[in-house]
Amino acid sequence: MAQSLSDFLLKLLPPETAETLKGASLEEIFFVVAFVLVVVVVMLAVYLFVLRLILKLIKRIFRRFDKNNGNSLTYQFLEKAITLGAVIAFVVIPLGGDRLAESLLGSTAVAAAVVGLAANDVIKDMFAGLQISIYKPFDVGSRIMLEDGRAGIVESMTLRHIVLRLIDTTRIILPNSRANTMIIVNYSYEEHVPRAQDFRFAIGYDSDVDKAKEIIRTTICDSPLTLNRDIYNEEDPSSRSVYFLEIAESALIMGATVYYPSNLRTEVVKDEVNTKVFRALKEAGIEIPYNYMSVVIEK
Repeated sequence: MAQSLSDFLLKLLPPETAETLKGASLEEIFFVVAFVLVVVVVMLAVYLFVLRLILKLIKRIFRRFDKNNGNSLTYQFLEKAITLGAVIAFVVIPLGGDRLAESLLGSTAVAAAVVGLAANDVIKDMFAGLQISIYKPFDVGSRIMLEDGRAGIVESMTLRHIVLRLIDTTRIILPNSRANTMIIVNYSYEEHVPRAQDFRFAIGYDSDVDKAKEIIRTTICDSPLTLNRDIYNEEDPSSRSVYFLEIAESALIMGATVYYPSNLRTEVVKDEVNTKVFRALKEAGIEIPYNYMSVVIEK
């Protein structure tokens, strides 16, 4: 029994050490095995501690980049890629030593396997994420609209997916490969380029058209959310920003193009402009018509 246990313990040790301990007592073999296990556990703990420190350092470095240069998909993707590379280096390479590194670099079979894996969804998403982070069709904070009509704010990107926050605060998890191939409307592509929205306002047939246009123009220009400037000159027709567009069945239709910063939501601007123009027209006595029915009863 003691001999069987000694043989089992010797198998747990490296061949050189086991050869040295042949003929030793069971207590001596047990002590050596316990010491080796303690050393292995301590080395593994130190190894994992160093890995954790490196991962924290990587995270801190990229947080510093974000703080100094603004949050960016490029930094987020690089952080995830470097973190993955560090984990692979700490876990895979030491297990194989120099022989593994040489075989990885020199084996054409490995290269062929990598090409084959490129068809895999995971690899596709990683390559697509790399392309997005380099060419940046959108960035963190960009307001985009997908092909299905859903719009939201880009929150973050990992090696596999992009997180898009919708207007109702729900999130869409969009694979990088899909985001890289679909047509996306980016409302924030150029920050210095303003966005525009056409507005229509109905007034009654008996209303003063020139007075209504003046009220609409000044109200829009005075709004803190718009970029319109009141530069109207009666002698210059091209300076007009409010137009009499149409004689409808029950109203005269005034139109205006409103410009606003790209970082503002269209819904917010619409609410601001419609509310203020409605109040201004009403206070000025300009009729805002609505459909109604007259019923005549003959006796």
